[in-house]
Amino acid sequence: MEREGDEVHVDTDEARGGSTPHVVRWVLAISLTLAVIAMSAVWIVPAITG
Repeated sequence: MEREGDEVHVDTDEARGGSTPHVVRWVLAISLTLAVIAMSAVWIVPAITG
């Protein structure tokens, strides 16, 4: 942290309140995959049976 008069300059890591793990990317990838599988099943199963 640097002070220049009344201004305070903070690095990105210091400004963040916590850690930034890449869990959000995994949640997004898994949920997107499950959504694609579910939508495909909704479309394919009636086409096969009907």
